[in-house]
Amino acid sequence: MNVQSRSDLTLSVRNKALELGFDACGFARAEPLDREAFRLENWLQQNLHGSMSWMERNFDKRVDPTLLVPGAKSVVSVIMGYRNELNEQSDLSNNGPKIAKYARGRDYHKVFKRKLKKLFQFTDELTGGVNGRFFVDSAPVMDKVWAQRAGLGWIGKNSNLLNKKFGSWFLIGEMITDIPFVPDLPVTDHCGSCTLCIDACPTNAIHEPYRVDARRCISYLTIELKERCPELFQEQMSGWMFGCDICQDVCPWNRKADYGTDPGLMPRQELLTPPDDGWSRITEEQYLKLFEGTAVKRASFSKFAGNALIAEKSLPTK
Repeated sequence: MNVQSRSDLTLSVRNKALELGFDACGFARAEPLDREAFRLENWLQQNLHGSMSWMERNFDKRVDPTLLVPGAKSVVSVIMGYRNELNEQSDLSNNGPKIAKYARGRDYHKVFKRKLKKLFQFTDELTGGVNGRFFVDSAPVMDKVWAQRAGLGWIGKNSNLLNKKFGSWFLIGEMITDIPFVPDLPVTDHCGSCTLCIDACPTNAIHEPYRVDARRCISYLTIELKERCPELFQEQMSGWMFGCDICQDVCPWNRKADYGTDPGLMPRQELLTPPDDGWSRITEEQYLKLFEGTAVKRASFSKFAGNALIAEKSLPTK
């Protein structure tokens, strides 16, 4: 495969990704993440991942895609924005508990997997056969790192990936393949001296720039932590019952981000306003019906109901 054909192939796959509805597509060389491995190991040793023991498993594969996909040459990252005006209007008018904006529509895993499968099939047909896999939070892959290396943004002080056009209101997926695509150049950090995300976090989870203590993060406390939220943090939940957008809401890049266009990621109207009796008093039957096909189902009914009760008691006074 000569340089020109590699370039044409890379352009074809990028264009197909955009045609499928992804907002951007970038390419990085598949290789060990030595610097990130050191940072991750240090973070894990300090137990900043809390009860997320899955982050300790398959460490070698997490920092080396060639162990996850033997013969891998490239990591192809795609992003899709989900910023929506209805979410913003709801946040301004809703005085009750809230769900993180990414989870108010269809489960993004389902949206991405369908599109990534088509992109993978296109690549397979285009190349005459490709060895690889595609992922959406379904394997030990450092998706933000690979998207950064693929030129899709920089990792901000709140540890989210930021993009000049989409802020951090987007989701990430990737393909790891044995095709040597032309790699993109990483972009530089554009956070500057801003500390708004750090200052806004009510639990001090972003205890230093670019480093998050998951054990204090509202998203972790309401989703990943299977037990009830510790009393230490209950008054600081600021009304969030599934996930949290505080550090994203204050980010200057997010205030001018483009709006998303994929209908699958648009919010469901019934999730923008609380039921008549409030979120903490919904029945399990209501819960299953309301959140069918959404990421909120990651939380059990009992966990969600407990979160909602804590969120109601922690609502900011206006």
